[in-house]
Amino acid sequence: MKPLVDLAGKRGLVVGIANEHSIAAGCAESFAHCGARLAATYLNEKARAWVEPVTERIGAEWIAPCDVRVPGELEALFTQVEQEWGGLDFLLHSIAFAPKDDLHGRVVDSSADGFSVAMDVSCHSFLRMAKLAEPLMKDGGCVLCVTFYGSERVVEHYNLMGPVKAALESATRYVAAELGSKGIRAHAISPGPIATRAASGIDRFDELLERAAATVPQRQLVDVEDVGALAAFLVSDAAKRITGTIIPVDSGQHLFA
Repeated sequence: MKPLVDLAGKRGLVVGIANEHSIAAGCAESFAHCGARLAATYLNEKARAWVEPVTERIGAEWIAPCDVRVPGELEALFTQVEQEWGGLDFLLHSIAFAPKDDLHGRVVDSSADGFSVAMDVSCHSFLRMAKLAEPLMKDGGCVLCVTFYGSERVVEHYNLMGPVKAALESATRYVAAELGSKGIRAHAISPGPIATRAASGIDRFDELLERAAATVPQRQLVDVEDVGALAAFLVSDAAKRITGTIIPVDSGQHLFA
């Protein structure tokens, strides 16, 4: 199959592969299919066993640990990018976390610590990555993150992640504005509900999937390949004049309140 776009020679860092079914894995597959050179991260040694089958299949040049909660680990990752490649062309941030009690409870009941952790891992880490990527994108580049329409509308059981994703989308717009003069673009991709391991932490997520499948205009759920196709386009030169967007790939779900 002919690649949708040409990413030959572009160097991309994928942060957030959990297993072969994760959104980050679908994006990495698409990047690789389009010819990109890739590196990826794993959360810890336990997670590495689930990540390596994906990175080996796509031919990632190297992988490294990255837990944004561990002091210095994110900085070490970008130091390795510079040592291995001398620069970077695109970055995918596809990580999110909230403590279980805070995620499953009402937003008004969320603890200060839980809210802080969720914001730090799911949102502020994107800003940290953009800052670290900035000096490596000497000829411009693109940074992507992953959001969800629960940022704009109240989605039952999405709870704390709604405000967190809203903050992430706002952060994306500011990154695009502040780094645009250096040719660095920023986007947040907003997929419809997908059955990933991360989504399984949301209470009664299977019901959300069933409702979406029955009501979206196209009557089909999106998958990680759909998200990957959009991600590959956004980091390509074909999208060089597009930045600061929150782009849905959800079979039309965003059309309805």
